[in-house]
Amino acid sequence: MRVIGLMSGTSHDAVDAAAADLVLDGDTVVLAPLGLIGEAYPAELRSALSAALPPAATTMKEVCALDTRIGQAFASLAVRADRELCAGRADLIGSHGQTVYHWAEDGRVHGTLQLGGPAWIAEATGCPVVSDLRSRDVAAGGQGAPLVSLVDVLWLRGRPGVRAALNLGGIANITVVSGAGDPLAFDTGPANALIDAAVRDLTGGRLDHDVDGVMAARGTVHAPLLERLLAEPYYALPAPKTTGKELFHGSYLRAALAAVGPVPDDDVVATVTELTARTVADAVRSVHATEVIASGGGTRNPTLMGALRRALGGVALRTSGELGLPEAAKEAYAFAVLAFLTVHGLAGTAPSCTGARHPSVLGSITPGRRGLALPTPARVAPTRLEIFRR
Repeated sequence: MRVIGLMSGTSHDAVDAAAADLVLDGDTVVLAPLGLIGEAYPAELRSALSAALPPAATTMKEVCALDTRIGQAFASLAVRADRELCAGRADLIGSHGQTVYHWAEDGRVHGTLQLGGPAWIAEATGCPVVSDLRSRDVAAGGQGAPLVSLVDVLWLRGRPGVRAALNLGGIANITVVSGAGDPLAFDTGPANALIDAAVRDLTGGRLDHDVDGVMAARGTVHAPLLERLLAEPYYALPAPKTTGKELFHGSYLRAALAAVGPVPDDDVVATVTELTARTVADAVRSVHATEVIASGGGTRNPTLMGALRRALGGVALRTSGELGLPEAAKEAYAFAVLAFLTVHGLAGTAPSCTGARHPSVLGSITPGRRGLALPTPARVAPTRLEIFRR
C-alpha cells in the first residue's frame, strides 16, 4: 500500500509529506521510503496561526478559518506528494494536522485539538484520509503523545542496550525501548520552542529560528537565567507526561528574563539552547539509556547538537538517518505507518508509553472519491518495523 504521511509540528512553520510503500509481512511492517517534500505555510496563514495560539485569545470564526486554510495547505502538498513521490498512485493519506491546543492539567490530558480539515485533502487527492489520530488515545485515558512511540518501539526493538528515540521539534520527546520491561515515552520539555521564541523576539521577527545555531554559538550561557528556567515544575513530573507551547512560549521566556534582569541577546539564545540540551540529557539519564537516536528540525542546529552531545557524556548520540529514516522525514513516515495500521484494524498505541488504559485503533477515516474499501483486517499485530533500503 502506498501511503503519504502529512505532518506539521509544534514549530508550525511548514507541512512535510513523506511517502512510503508499506507492507504487512506476518508480524513485521516493511517500510520502503519513497521520499519527502515540504512547503512552508503561506506567510499570512502562519501569522494568523501564531496570533491564535495560546496564550493569545481567539474567536470561533478564526478557528474555523484556520481549520479550513490549514486543511487546504495540507491538501495542496498531498497532491504534490502523490504526483512527485507516488506517480499518482497513492492509496491512503495519514494527516496529523496542526496541533493548536493540548489540554494538559494536573498530570492528565483532557483533550487535544489538531486543525486541518481532512475533507479538503480527500477532495483534492481522491484518497481516503486518516486524521484526528490523537483523540482516541486521550479518550482511553492516555496523554495522546508522544504518538509516534509505537512506531519507535517497532523500529528499535531488537537493538542492543537501552535505546531512546529522540524527536527535537518544537517540543522534545523520547521513546525508550529496552530488552526488559515495557517501553516508555514522554515529552522532556522544549526543543526548539523557546529558542525560536527568543530569536523572534530579539530580532523583531526578522528571523524565526537560530539559523545553524549561530546566535547560540556566539553567546555564553547565563547561569541565573538557566537556573530559573530549570526550576520549571514540569521537569520533575513522572512519566508518562506531555506538554506544549501552552507552557513553553514567548511570554514564559519574557517572564523569566524580567526576573533576572538584562541579558545580552546571544546569551539568551545560548541559554535556552543549553536548557534544551540539559533537560533532554537529564531525561535520558533518568531512564538509563545507552544510545540516543535523534530526529526532527533540531538536528539541523549544530550548536544544539554539540551541547546535547556534551550533556549526554558517554551516551552515544546518533541520528535516525543512520538507521534509514531521514531526520526531517521520520515524524511524517510515522504518521503514514499509523494510518496504515488504522485501515488494517490494528492498534496504533503502546499504553505504557501514553498512559492509556488499553491499545486503540486511532483516528477517523474520511473516504476518498471512490468511496471506502478497507483492506481485510489483519489478524496479527506487528512486533517489528523494518526499513527496506532500495
